[in-house]
Amino acid sequence: MDSTELQAMSQTEEVATEVEDWAPPAPPTDLIFDDGEPLESNRHRIAMNVLIRSVKHELPRQDYFIGGNMFIYYSDRQVCNQDFRGPDFFVVLGVDPDPARLGWVTWQEEGRFPDVIVEFLSASTAQADKGIKKDLYERVFKTRDYFIYDPFEPTSLQGWHLDLDQGYQAIAPDDRGWLWCQSLELWAGVWTGDIQGDVTAWLRFFDSDGNLVLLPEEDAEQRAEIAEQRAERLAEKLRELGVDPEQVSKG
Repeated sequence: MDSTELQAMSQTEEVATEVEDWAPPAPPTDLIFDDGEPLESNRHRIAMNVLIRSVKHELPRQDYFIGGNMFIYYSDRQVCNQDFRGPDFFVVLGVDPDPARLGWVTWQEEGRFPDVIVEFLSASTAQADKGIKKDLYERVFKTRDYFIYDPFEPTSLQGWHLDLDQGYQAIAPDDRGWLWCQSLELWAGVWTGDIQGDVTAWLRFFDSDGNLVLLPEEDAEQRAEIAEQRAERLAEKLRELGVDPEQVSKG
């Protein structure tokens, strides 16, 4: 073996050693989870919490995580550019529901992205929510269902479902103006009522039968009303039989 061959073998061994020693750069760890920016209005804050609390209360499964106004990290370039993305409401299905998360860091979550995102529009965010954010959720996040709604404009609800071949496709409303969310198997629609003293048109979820997905306090109130109606029907039946309901209850 001549010197040229020996030199070539030595260089090959050096390259092989370098390849074996190479490791991908570690993802960033110095992440920011609060930019100090408040929500656009108190109504925006209530609207976000209504979705979070109602879905948590009634979604018939445990393997999901719900976030609100929480940063989602998806690339080291995003971290370097401080290009924060914090959807107003999002749901990730089929994951550990760990409530201790400060944000959603995709490289710590096996590359999972939200299945559902809702953005509440305002004058300062509408353009981004309909433009660069929508493109990001479609092309990078590949979020299956994306909805936008302005809490001050009852006719503003729009939604898109992801077609893997054609991208986001607008969701056609039914005759009530509701949009079907395939990921959650729920309708997204407008409900007018009083929440925390604010009577307005709120974005709410409804089940497949059209029933409102209730907040915990709404559920408790409804159960109390049903129990009261049941008690009144029983009392009426006793009166028809000549029995005083009050005497029965005392006995």
